Amino acid sequence: AGPPPCACRTFFRVCLKHYQASVSPEPPCTYGSTVTPVLGVDSFSLPDGAGADPAFSNPIRFPFGFTWPGTFSLIIEALHTDSPDDLATENPERLISRLATQRHLTVGEEWSQDLHSSGRTDLKYSYRFVCDEHYYGEGCSVFCRPRDDAFGHFTCGERGEKVCNPGWKGPYCTEPICLPGCDEQHGFCDKPGECKCRVGWQGRYCDECIRYPGCLHGTCQQPWQCNCQEGWGGLFCNQDLNYCTHHKPCKNGATCTNTGQGSYTCSCRPGYTGATCELGIDECDPSPCKNGGSCTDLENSYSCTCPPGFYGKICELSAMTCADGPCFNGGRCSDSPDGGYSCRCPVGYSGFNCEKKIDYCSSSPCSNGAKCVDLGDAYLCRCQAGFSGRHCDNNVDDCASAPCANGGTCRDGVNDFSCTCPPGYTGRNCSAPVSRCEHAPCHNGATCHERGHRYVCECARGYGGPNCQFLLPELPPGPAVVDLTEKLEGQGGPFPWVAVCAGVVLVLMLLLGCAAVVVCVRLRLQKRRPPADPCRGETETMNNLANCQREKDISVS
Repeated sequence: AGPPPCACRTFFRVCLKHYQASVSPEPPCTYGSTVTPVLGVDSFSLPDGAGADPAFSNPIRFPFGFTWPGTFSLIIEALHTDSPDDLATENPERLISRLATQRHLTVGEEWSQDLHSSGRTDLKYSYRFVCDEHYYGEGCSVFCRPRDDAFGHFTCGERGEKVCNPGWKGPYCTEPICLPGCDEQHGFCDKPGECKCRVGWQGRYCDECIRYPGCLHGTCQQPWQCNCQEGWGGLFCNQDLNYCTHHKPCKNGATCTNTGQGSYTCSCRPGYTGATCELGIDECDPSPCKNGGSCTDLENSYSCTCPPGFYGKICELSAMTCADGPCFNGGRCSDSPDGGYSCRCPVGYSGFNCEKKIDYCSSSPCSNGAKCVDLGDAYLCRCQAGFSGRHCDNNVDDCASAPCANGGTCRDGVNDFSCTCPPGYTGRNCSAPVSRCEHAPCHNGATCHERGHRYVCECARGYGGPNCQFLLPELPPGPAVVDLTEKLEGQGGPFPWVAVCAGVVLVLMLLLGCAAVVVCVRLRLQKRRPPADPCRGETETMNNLANCQREKDISVS
């Protein structure tokens, strides 16, 4: 069953406008307005959410596209209708109650409640102003939407401030926080926790400058510097200016002196020599001890141990005299005024007492494997074949006798020669002619035969030509022999005198016959002409004489 006929079907008109000291219920509703469907009958309350009518949801929302001013004017009219489809608000008779008020309101989640009573009606209502999602502040004017991309890495605080994610900083949280300790000036990062060095810097925290390439013993305060450490110099700090201290190159107690640019000099103690005084001087090298004394090397000195009969620093003094006959091998002795004696040795002997026989072959004076023969006071070299001279150092010219024949070129060797033969000759002395058949001149399986200074090709069946290079259509039985040399060379038998004489006689007879025929022809021609005076009178002119004479010449001819 429906409501009673006198029931009050209630719907509402809500108008929200800007703050007015004296609120006017008339439009316009600057902040928005709405008319609800019939929400109840007589006395009722509305729960939150959707009601029976799907077009209405409690609470009523008014969207704002601008900053909340903090004040407002609110008009709520309760009206009744007889039909749910008739929701006109212009008829004042439908008005049940009207609320017109103005308030100050701050943004917040808390609801402000109010009660309006007029006569027989009570209207309880609540209101609040909340910001849309991503808007904050007293007027909801601060926009903040959390993001984590190239345009920012942050969340939003209670007042809409940007709260950077861990590892990010900056107004929009776009600047990564580098590795703690990373040099702010010389390092940078593209993501949190890293430290990338700028050009010229290195190290975990990019606080170490890169030295000049090739710098060895230097440091830097700025990139590409090479500030040399103490004791080093040069562009790359590779020149040891204090070489003596660093390397101690001088030996055997020598004194080292730096001379700059990595060089030094060593002042050697007596008895030593060399660039680093590494060599001890052997004072016995020049054999200072005489008369067979033995030398002992000392530091910067030497000592001689003299044989019996000698004394002195270098054993130069003898306790013997010529009366003692100290000279051997026929040496002549003479006493010295200062004491001692001296021996003049004969040829072939040496030594203080002429006790040493001289070996002239000990120095190997002979060359090229020659044998040295000691002759006592000289030597003789017995040369091997192919060498000559006192020391066998001259190579005998084996080409002197011109051993190469037929124009061959001779090359001298050691006790030997070689010949470079001209074309057509071979052999050690170029005396043997090259075989005509050596280069296989005959073709197609022919056999080559040598005939003195020529060759003959014996062709196989079916071939012909000088070198058997032609294919013959038909061949007579038996091998064909072709001789390339002159046909008359080497032919036997006497000279054909009869044939030659017969040929000469035949030629002479032919010439005589031709002459007779010519004479006969001329005689016949003369007989046919009429006789005339050879000379027509002495009164004729010179031309006639000339003509007469010409005819005579022709006749004679």
